[in-house]
Amino acid sequence: MAALARRLCHIAFHVPVGQPLAQDLQRLYGFQPLAVREADGWWQLALRSGDAVFLVNEGSGPRDPLYGVDPHHAVPSATNLCFDVDDAGASVRALAARGCSVPVPPVSVRDVQGTAIYAVVSSPAGNLSLTLLERSSFCGPFLPGFGPVPSATGPGWVTHVDHLTLACTPGSSPTLMRWFHDCLGFRHLPLSPGEDPELGFEVAAESGHGGLRLTALQTPPGRTIPTLLLAESLPGAASGHDQVEQFLARNRGPGLQHVGLYTPNIMEATEGVAVAGGQLLTPPKAYYQQPGKEKQILAAGHKPSLLARQGILLDGDKGKFLLQVFTKSLFAEDTFFLELIQRQGATGFGQGNIRALWQSVQEQAARDQEALKMA
Repeated sequence: MAALARRLCHIAFHVPVGQPLAQDLQRLYGFQPLAVREADGWWQLALRSGDAVFLVNEGSGPRDPLYGVDPHHAVPSATNLCFDVDDAGASVRALAARGCSVPVPPVSVRDVQGTAIYAVVSSPAGNLSLTLLERSSFCGPFLPGFGPVPSATGPGWVTHVDHLTLACTPGSSPTLMRWFHDCLGFRHLPLSPGEDPELGFEVAAESGHGGLRLTALQTPPGRTIPTLLLAESLPGAASGHDQVEQFLARNRGPGLQHVGLYTPNIMEATEGVAVAGGQLLTPPKAYYQQPGKEKQILAAGHKPSLLARQGILLDGDKGKFLLQVFTKSLFAEDTFFLELIQRQGATGFGQGNIRALWQSVQEQAARDQEALKMA
């Protein structure tokens, strides 16, 4: 039996003291402080934008931070996904019976606002762990053990987490897909008609060597769980020139590469991020000059020149469209970035946009390597 997750509670990050992630999420991306805890050598700050909640764990105490584990990872990264479950104890027993490692058995945490029970399970995706949380007896704004912070009103650019993308080692997607299916109840979501779950959706490089494989997973209807994307490199690319390979090297293994944040107004959100100083990824210049692209953008009700100025990608047809823009890495180690996404009826991820993102990141990597040679 799988441990059926009902809802994504939060995404946790581990960063060293002084790393500006918490400040950047507020200053650049419109997140607002929700709750804070400082104890046992850890400073933990929960930040929210709509229903999207990030928990920043800063420090390195003698004990694990509350609601997670300290992965002792070499670089700052997203390290934990916390899911609501009906029964944390039963969920852990079910996963342990499947051979899953449980570094934190069920723990009860209580304060004046109620009780929560949580456990932490290791995943097969590098340093990424999963927290299973039972909090039906808690009525506070976040979780027991956290104190309130002064309330503030943010710009409201983001409403919820749309999807999560894991960068995986080559050939590991089928194994990860089966693990998330068997342990958490995820199911294969085809990105193209007739897609083989074992092969996923492939984006071949223009050179014909290498490329990207994506496999999408979703939970059954009735659960508030973002789509999970598994990304791995196709064989044949030159070593070091592949964006997933680069993530694996910089992150010292597989992990959460980016989070897609849903926005009801991508124009306003992108403009706000840019004005605040957030750095956005620039698509290839040829993207907006593709045959039919201008007509497609106009059909979606947007101005081609405005999308190009803001670096927004658009894909879709038959009245269903998808708009996306990507930030540059939030860490100097280049291990994690954000995506802003708006859906106009589209439910997939836009095959053309996937290809365009791949090309834009590859071009940026080539420019970065050339700059290093000239330095």
